[in-house]
Amino acid sequence: MIVLVAQQATDRRRETGRHSLVAVAHVRLMILMLLFAFANLAIIGKLGYLAISAEPATTRDAAAALVPLRGDIVDRNGAPLARTIDAWSIGVQPHNVIGDKADLARRLAEVMPEQEAAAYFRMLNSESRFVYLKKRAMPELVSAVNALGNPGIIFAREPERLYPQSSLAAQAIGYVNADREGVRGMERVLNERLTDPATRGKPVALSIDARVQGALDSELTRAMVSFQAAGAAGIILDVHTGEVMAMSSLPTFNPNKVQAGDGGLNNMTQSRYELGSAFKPIAMAAAIDTGVVTDMSRRFDATQPLPIGRFRIKDDHAQNRWMNIPETLIHSSNIVTARIADEMGREKLETMFRKLGFDTAPDIEIEKLKPLWPANWGRATTMTAAYGHGIAVTPLHLASAYAALVNGGVWRPATMLRVEDGHAPQGRRVISESTSARMRQLLRLIVTEGTGRKGEASGYRVGGKTGTAEKPGVGGYSKHVNVSTFAAAFPMDAPRYVVIAMLDAPKGNAESFGLTTAAWTAAPVVSRVIMRTGPLLGVRPDLNRDVDLSDITPLLWRAPGEKRNLAE
Repeated sequence: MIVLVAQQATDRRRETGRHSLVAVAHVRLMILMLLFAFANLAIIGKLGYLAISAEPATTRDAAAALVPLRGDIVDRNGAPLARTIDAWSIGVQPHNVIGDKADLARRLAEVMPEQEAAAYFRMLNSESRFVYLKKRAMPELVSAVNALGNPGIIFAREPERLYPQSSLAAQAIGYVNADREGVRGMERVLNERLTDPATRGKPVALSIDARVQGALDSELTRAMVSFQAAGAAGIILDVHTGEVMAMSSLPTFNPNKVQAGDGGLNNMTQSRYELGSAFKPIAMAAAIDTGVVTDMSRRFDATQPLPIGRFRIKDDHAQNRWMNIPETLIHSSNIVTARIADEMGREKLETMFRKLGFDTAPDIEIEKLKPLWPANWGRATTMTAAYGHGIAVTPLHLASAYAALVNGGVWRPATMLRVEDGHAPQGRRVISESTSARMRQLLRLIVTEGTGRKGEASGYRVGGKTGTAEKPGVGGYSKHVNVSTFAAAFPMDAPRYVVIAMLDAPKGNAESFGLTTAAWTAAPVVSRVIMRTGPLLGVRPDLNRDVDLSDITPLLWRAPGEKRNLAE
């Protein structure tokens, strides 16, 4: 009996302990549930507060997420010239590289052969914490480098500036630095506009037509290689708006892979040249407009060289006779041009040059340099400057001047930006409409009868003037190195565009019969450019139209058997 009572008492104590543990567990569980509920209430309250106080998302916010960090640059037709993309980059953290660095450098050179193993070895041993191995890497290359399995090599997606057309108009478009800031060309000019969140979403349209630019680049490169020239430059300019449809400067570079020394002077806007006889139509326009020359039949003495101080002005292809105005330009007479300039005087010629901006840097947005203006302008300077010696300007100066000669007499600034219809700058008048009409006749005559014949493009009624100038050097002008230029416009019965091609120090070849003059080097380039770009520019060839030359062609005199002058 005693044993039974004791067992029952023990069981009661155990049951009481279990009840106590269960009660404690219930209390703890309730506390945990309350804490959980309180946390949920706090989160819900916070979300509710944010929902009430935060501004609602707008379509503008969604669009902003898609706007590139730097705006696009496009040509006049919307073709991309510069854009920002997300691209793969491959880099290395030298302190994290493991294994044999020489072996890794060799393997990197196998998959990225643009650099030698020695260059990669230097990168792998650099003291920098990070070194780029490759930017704008293709996914296949990323996979190949990743397969090397070295933890020191890292990969990332980064915004990169891409120039889809490669070297096309590189000098004009420019490029950006490592911080994606424009440092040259239109990239520099438009830097603020391209990075402003309010404007960078809209592409900026340049005046350039990528198709026309490609044709100009192609023909200039062909000529530069063929004649082994030191450099070349070319432009196609709208004579009524000042828009640059194409601008080339050679040698060029690839803005996607800018190397040290790339992006040198733009030959169109920063290189100054004495452009020789291409100045003669400008001097003649000044003489006609100021009343010094009133009769196209008036003759000037070119029977012998013209003495001026201790020098003598000569004609390269002397006619040894008296010549009238059309004959002066057809035969490119330095002697007659100098005589007319001497009669005109410094003031009238200088005024014309200043009206055309020859005393200031070319009027355009990109990098430019001022001309080399004569330090001492005396009688000799007046005479020689009239045929392009003693004053050095950029080819762009010449292009804008020729536009004014043929468009009715109005000079307008050049621009790299597309001009909307009806918004061309007013410009300033430099010659009368009647003088401009006469210059269209004379320029056309030079191509049909004189030194510009190889610049003709069938059906496009080209007018222009050759210019071959000896290059100045140590001790004076070189007799064997020159700058060859052909400045032209088309179609001359209703001018639309100026086209200029210039070759710096060309060498004669079989194609030019060993000659380096503009008639044989630069003029054919312009002819091919016009033939290729005329249709793209909306100019159709027409063999049934031309400039009326009936009042000046009877003034041309030829001796029996005389051949036209094609040499300059």
